[in-house]
Amino acid sequence: MQIQAADYIIGFGVDFYSTLSQLISDKKYSKIVLLVDENTAQHCLNYVMQWLAVDIPFEIIEIEQGEENKTVETCTAVWETLVEMNVDRKALLINVGGGMVCDLGGFVAATYKRGIDFVNIPTSLLAMVDASVGTKTGVNLGGLKNMVGSFSQPQMVLIDTTFLETLPGNQMRSGLAEMFKHGLIADASYWNQLKNLGELTTEDLLLLIYHSVSIKNEIVLQDPFEENVRKLLNFGHTLGHVIETYSHSGKGIQPLLHGEAIAIGMILEAFISYKKDLLTKNSYLEIKETLNLMYESIVFTENDIEICTHLLIHDKKNVNGIVQFTLLSGIGKGVINEIVESELITEAFNDYLYN
Repeated sequence: MQIQAADYIIGFGVDFYSTLSQLISDKKYSKIVLLVDENTAQHCLNYVMQWLAVDIPFEIIEIEQGEENKTVETCTAVWETLVEMNVDRKALLINVGGGMVCDLGGFVAATYKRGIDFVNIPTSLLAMVDASVGTKTGVNLGGLKNMVGSFSQPQMVLIDTTFLETLPGNQMRSGLAEMFKHGLIADASYWNQLKNLGELTTEDLLLLIYHSVSIKNEIVLQDPFEENVRKLLNFGHTLGHVIETYSHSGKGIQPLLHGEAIAIGMILEAFISYKKDLLTKNSYLEIKETLNLMYESIVFTENDIEICTHLLIHDKKNVNGIVQFTLLSGIGKGVINEIVESELITEAFNDYLYN
């Protein structure tokens, strides 16, 4: 299976390692650099290298794992290492890891010597259904999510679900949040499939990942630079991102994985959709109950809510200082550019906490 995404392919399964090897041979790269974090260095690196049948020198750069290391400082360390390795513009960077490695590695490649080729091999469910398509690269700045980045296309993306066999349960649930989102904004039948995960097999998971990537790819192809319809993909992310950012500040709630924060964001933004008469009460309750069964509830104090609301001023989707939300007008149908009053945001948090 494969999906055509703009000018590159997303390949599913181990057969595409030969496609990657052929790409490397055809492009005549001067050097291959594999970017990994501590986890993927231990669990994934040797596996990937055994599949690559090429006679080109390999270099390995290992960075610290975790969202807190998705920073300009980490980029600087990688750029400096590339210089020390005498990596030129004809080199290829292969990012082997979760969303953090793929996002940061893509940004490093897009900016090193004004751009070198890169390939993403996502190893987490979240990275497979999110970072695998869309050409967004970037890092956090001052604790704020993805504030520095670029749009840059990989040469290809290779999705190998073998990596999911040892993925912890919380990481699987984190990835599922993005899959739930794809159903909510674009495909009600897909949402219904995901609601019944207990009836699915491992083989079903590959098809679900393929479907999620297809939904996102179709949206991105229509609007590569997020000027219109691509904003649909931001459902749950306006509040989810500030909750995620705040959770890693050490000042309030426990640190959350991306998908855990986005799940809360989707519940809050579904409530806002309901209160703005876009979504029926029954649909809102269905979304809330489904996600609450999958994800642990978080307790927010009044101070937590106030800080999260204040953090919205840094949202990248703001226009002239006005925060714009993607909401739902039904399960399977998103709407963009919705303005939401701060009082309604507070009401959404209170509903999440007390109902």
